[in-house]
Amino acid sequence: MKRSLYFIVTILFLILWSSCRKDLEFSASTGDLEFSKDTVYLDTVFSNIGSSTYNLKVYNKSNNDIVIPTVKLGLGDASEYRLNVDGIAGQSFENVEIHAKDSLFIFIETTIDINDFPNPNGSYLYIDKIEFDTSSNLQEVELVTLVQDAVFIYPNRDNTTKVVELLTLNVGGEMVETELQGRELLNSELNFTNEKPYVIYGFAAVPNGETLTIDAGARLHFHANSGLIISEDATLNVNGAFSNDQELLENEVIFESDRLEPNFSNTPGQWGTIWFFEGSVNNTINYTTIKNATVGILSDGNADEATEKLKINNSQIYNSSSFGILGRYTSITGENLVINNSGQSSFAGTLGGKYNFTHSTIANYWSNGFRQFPAVLLNNFVVDEDNNATLADLTEANFNNCIIYGNDNPEILLDEIEDAAVIFNFKFTNCLIRFEDNNNNFTGINYDLSNANLYENNIFNEDPHFKDTSLNQLFIGEESAAINKGISVFSTQVPTDILNINRTTSPDLGAYQHIIFPE
Repeated sequence: MKRSLYFIVTILFLILWSSCRKDLEFSASTGDLEFSKDTVYLDTVFSNIGSSTYNLKVYNKSNNDIVIPTVKLGLGDASEYRLNVDGIAGQSFENVEIHAKDSLFIFIETTIDINDFPNPNGSYLYIDKIEFDTSSNLQEVELVTLVQDAVFIYPNRDNTTKVVELLTLNVGGEMVETELQGRELLNSELNFTNEKPYVIYGFAAVPNGETLTIDAGARLHFHANSGLIISEDATLNVNGAFSNDQELLENEVIFESDRLEPNFSNTPGQWGTIWFFEGSVNNTINYTTIKNATVGILSDGNADEATEKLKINNSQIYNSSSFGILGRYTSITGENLVINNSGQSSFAGTLGGKYNFTHSTIANYWSNGFRQFPAVLLNNFVVDEDNNATLADLTEANFNNCIIYGNDNPEILLDEIEDAAVIFNFKFTNCLIRFEDNNNNFTGINYDLSNANLYENNIFNEDPHFKDTSLNQLFIGEESAAINKGISVFSTQVPTDILNINRTTSPDLGAYQHIIFPE
């Protein structure tokens, strides 16, 4: 009986083992693989800077377990691409298995030196392929990368300690080491041209008494925690120009991140700021887009100068994780300025100052979470860590023929600490403003909308009819409440809109004359 039972158990084991063995038998691939994409575009990379990791999914939709004899790069060991197949890195793989109705991931990266290629002319399209199997079963997936040559500006590093240099600045005649990684620009670096993009690591500072000139069509890309500093007695002149083809914007200057993948094209907070230190002078920005910063522009001090510290015209600031423009007791003039999508305020004039904005669209349709402040914030104080307030004059803050709107309510905040010795002057003239105080939360003279000394001929809470606020398209359409509501005293001052359309006859509010949206 025991022998019979042993014999039965043995036979059952062999049957089960045979069945399992059949499950583990892999047949050769027959060229019927399917792929998540037929071409993997690794987007644009800068020369010698590693790409992001991209993936390709390979499907075996058959009922059989299969083995792919070879998976390799077409250029072999000479390829500039790197692969990772099911956790194994390399450029060539043999006998890659995929179970029935299953798939595997292939991860792809690259780092390319553009100088390895003849006559790249600023950019080079690098192409290779992943080959699956050979001969009649060969299947291929293309790999494509545009390599962009660039000028790299980065802080020095100690060869022994490998510590990255901290930025040292001349402040009031004393050399002060900051906590920021970076360095001052050399004399040979004080003219950014449009020949190659600039990639900046850390903070690049314009030295005292020097001027950084940025030519029309220049592209500046900032790494995380990086930015531009205009030091005491230094100047920034950004000389963007109007482009007839608004799709190409070839003459516009662009400040943005060094992440070039499409998924990062509208991600806020990827780099630091353009920081105008106290004492910097005669700064101008024209036809410029500043996008995806923490603070688009930070301007400190010099509110009492006869000439404004910063003049910004025909420019756009988008996707700032904190503020679009943050002024701290400073002076700024803006014309045909567009700001949108800021984690706090699109424009904040704090600790007083002097501000004049004409035909500007200051909106905030932030959708990445709660924001504490409205589109426009004005105050006359700063509070230290001990909760002590320092006050300063808001000499003037004029908004003329502007649109101030957003997805919150209200979109203006006049936050004054009253003091007989401190000035708090502001005025909104011929503006379209979102301000509904249904619960009577905003009281006092600053919110007396009938006071013509503060609010003159404004429109409240009517639809500006923006084209698409989520895409930062703040053109106004034919249903906009802003149409023909401007007054000529200001449109004569700014006779064309940001798209170079004449507005002297029937001026609309904001930076754009209205258009008919295409269906």
